[in-house]
Amino acid sequence: MTTPREQEALTHVGAGTPMGELLRRYWFPLAASVEVPPGRALGRRLLGEDLVVFRTTGGELGLIDEHCTHRGASLRCGHVDAQGIACPYHGWKYDAEGRCLEMPAEPRQKAALLKRAATRAFPVQELGGLIFAYLGPAPAPLLPRYDLLVMEGTLRDIGVADLPCNWLQIMENSVDPAHVEWLHGHHLAGVRADMGRPAPTQYVKRHVRIGFDVFPYGIIKRRILEGGSEDDEDWRVGHPLIFPCALRVGTGNQHRFQFRVPVDDTHTRHYWYACYLPPEGRSAPAQPQIPLYRVPWQDENGEFIVDFVDGGDIMAWVTQGPIADRTRELLVSSDKGIVLYRRLLLEQARRVSEGADPMGVIRDEADNTVIRFEQEHNKFRNGRQLLREAIEMSHVRYSPLKEQIIKLLGP
Repeated sequence: MTTPREQEALTHVGAGTPMGELLRRYWFPLAASVEVPPGRALGRRLLGEDLVVFRTTGGELGLIDEHCTHRGASLRCGHVDAQGIACPYHGWKYDAEGRCLEMPAEPRQKAALLKRAATRAFPVQELGGLIFAYLGPAPAPLLPRYDLLVMEGTLRDIGVADLPCNWLQIMENSVDPAHVEWLHGHHLAGVRADMGRPAPTQYVKRHVRIGFDVFPYGIIKRRILEGGSEDDEDWRVGHPLIFPCALRVGTGNQHRFQFRVPVDDTHTRHYWYACYLPPEGRSAPAQPQIPLYRVPWQDENGEFIVDFVDGGDIMAWVTQGPIADRTRELLVSSDKGIVLYRRLLLEQARRVSEGADPMGVIRDEADNTVIRFEQEHNKFRNGRQLLREAIEMSHVRYSPLKEQIIKLLGP
């Protein structure tokens, strides 16, 4: 059973907390590149910190505290030019390093005064159509070059949803294989049957064995389904939880990361970052920009939309409450992946408290050319599932590229 002390340590993400200090050792996606064109600023909250990310008219990215050091007005509505961002209230201007460049109303802008007005700035980098931020101590580690972020010749899109719940209950879902046959199998089948729509077939297969292995970047999740064996990709290959806050999942020519970004203790931003690999003999269309789209999870009456796989997941995460109370739960043998993940979080938090880097942090360029992850291609021994049917039961049904994806991957 989780103690109240462990519950607090595992869930809170503010500066100075065990998880807050651990998570600050990693890069997190803050926005999609398309959200921050030249001359644009965007307010963002990450790990309980209010920030503003901006791109100068010359293309330089900056990430600084949201509130002006003068009177505390928000910079999210500031004016961005070639030098930096100016506060809309009195025009104090900051560059990407957080230096105050101008105080328009001050007749004597002495260097000492400008220096006192500097604000906090944070490392920010762009990769694969996402803007990543690092809020931890210097020196910042390398931004990991995960395979999907640098893959060539692929079609990409990015889905996003803002969820009113703690990050941990979302991540624990990634090491909980047993939920698949019930939430995505029997429950989803019932929901879709009531709507007169096709039901899933692959998810209802019973799990007879589950396994988890720690590797340098997280945890590999494995399963054997009824009628299967250790020779199946579901067991032999599996797919990884990428520590601390991402999941690699997919099948066939569809590969994706799910990035779970802790906004604060009770809110999480969820990104579906997808790559669609063209079959042999085809090529992906050119993409000047990777589109971002919203994944709705509530209808016009505020009810959960549960007729697709990801909607069911969101319902389960959000209905556990803003912060699930783990002191009241009853864990059983099928929850061993959750126990392992929590233990890993606490172990890595202790490493940070002792001054060491936690797992998966990269500082050597030689280790960061491309970080490749394996995943199943024949997931659930399903062979080639009907593509359009699969898309209609996933978040991809909301993608502006849905028809392009079907055309690229279909027969």
